[in-house]
Amino acid sequence: MKKGIPLLRKDTDFEKKRKIGEAEIAMATQTLREYKNAKGTLEARIVEDEQWWRLRHNDVVNRKKSAGECESVSAWLFNTLTNKHADAMDSFPEASVLPREKNDVQEAKKLSGILPAIMEHNNFEEIYSNNWWYKLKHGCSAYGVFWNSELENGLGDIQIRKIDLLNIFWEPGITDIQKSRNLFVVDLRDIDILESEYPTLRGKDLGNAIDVKQYIYDDSVDTSGKALVVDWYYKVRSEGGKTLLHYCKFVGDNLLFASENCEEYRERGWYDHGEYPIVLDTLFPEEGTPVGFGFVAVTKNPQMYIDKLGSAILENALMAAKPRYFSKISAGVNESEFLDWSRPIVHVEGDINEERLRPINVSPLPASSISILKMKIDELKETSANSDFNRGNAGGGVTAASAIAALQEAGDKVSRDMIKTTYRAFTMINYLCIELIRQFYGEIRSFRINGIDGGYGFTDYNNALLIEQGSSMRRPIFDISVKAHKKSPYSRLAQNEMAKELFRLGFFEPRNSFAALSALEIMDFEGKSAIEVKIRELASTVKEMRGEENDKNNGAEAGEQILPQN
Repeated sequence: MKKGIPLLRKDTDFEKKRKIGEAEIAMATQTLREYKNAKGTLEARIVEDEQWWRLRHNDVVNRKKSAGECESVSAWLFNTLTNKHADAMDSFPEASVLPREKNDVQEAKKLSGILPAIMEHNNFEEIYSNNWWYKLKHGCSAYGVFWNSELENGLGDIQIRKIDLLNIFWEPGITDIQKSRNLFVVDLRDIDILESEYPTLRGKDLGNAIDVKQYIYDDSVDTSGKALVVDWYYKVRSEGGKTLLHYCKFVGDNLLFASENCEEYRERGWYDHGEYPIVLDTLFPEEGTPVGFGFVAVTKNPQMYIDKLGSAILENALMAAKPRYFSKISAGVNESEFLDWSRPIVHVEGDINEERLRPINVSPLPASSISILKMKIDELKETSANSDFNRGNAGGGVTAASAIAALQEAGDKVSRDMIKTTYRAFTMINYLCIELIRQFYGEIRSFRINGIDGGYGFTDYNNALLIEQGSSMRRPIFDISVKAHKKSPYSRLAQNEMAKELFRLGFFEPRNSFAALSALEIMDFEGKSAIEVKIRELASTVKEMRGEENDKNNGAEAGEQILPQN
């Protein structure tokens, strides 16, 4: 079992044998700086996208507001992201573990119950929600799947975290993060806490290796009492040709831990699975980078012109609503009384006519301006696949509930496609969890397994049947199947309607069992197997009942034949 990160001590045999030292830390720091410089454009875009999300994009586009000018900031872009996020939460994932060999069926069944328990311990629903906000805004979100030896009172357990893209650095030009030669994950930590955890840091220079890009906060964020802790992951080839993942932790030029310096991990690697513990969930992919772009990048241009047109229309309306006048200098009008709308009488000298005091007429904007505004709004909706039907609003003369539901389902194909990418990332997260269970669950642990209809049970588990067994060196391998744990209201409605339709068509009539089973063979929907089982059970029960009745009838007829005749 992996213990906590040990502290390095000088003047020991262990120190003399280490492979990672000051020279390697200096090289890693230089590599980190190169990765940071190559990622500058992405970081600037992420910070800018956050301003668009906060409806502060006028600051981004450097729009200078003149005195008295109306400033309109609409939330069409914001509305797009909230609707897509709601679709994602309606399809919260759940993993099922499938065995590849018959001997592993029971182990797969246990893992299918344990993985949701691990997700629940990590409050994964909140992580999933936060990462979806990040994915929609910036085009990619990152999950960290680590082993934390401090959890469970030192027993250790799996830890899943949301990782900010501003804090991850990879090799430029790669599209798969697992292909990067190095991976850096950085974190700002309080210096006093670091010194309490690592006493060897006291009195040393903890200068930051890089300056981490920061968001534009409302609060004043002071980082003067913090130091940048760098987690450095890198892959090497062992003498046997196996890819090993090693891990190093340092602050400035101070080494805190290096797996290559430990005999336990030198020939084994930090994690046995050999993969970086970071899983990326990309929305719209780009070539030459493992991350992509999000809805902000797609919709910010129409949003900008919607706000410009909205400002012009509102400014015109306000100007027309507040009358102004041309007045000759010698008009003889008491201006203080004229401007005070509470005064019923305004005193003047001489006659008042159009030449001496004339209102300023504000010309209304042409109807084309309103049309263009509507066109830009429709452009944003269509570009983001966020039409009225996607938001649950009926339009276009469609009033039938079934037609509205069908249009909503057809319009949700973009959301379903995005959710599938998250399911693929979720599959990788569960694979990493299984491998961490295989490596670290040496002691028996107890889990509460949730069942059907709110019930639950308990199971004890360790990795005894997951590790290499006997001389055959056999290791159980599993597949992951992901489905929606929470169904959307439409999915429940559609499934309920299908059940009623099947009942109306007589699928559950025992006399129709052969025809019903034949029809089900060419159908495909969720819960199909359960319906097949129910139809077979009904048909079998009725057949047994008829058999018993026939036996009784035959017995009665036989009894009548042997009764004595009077």
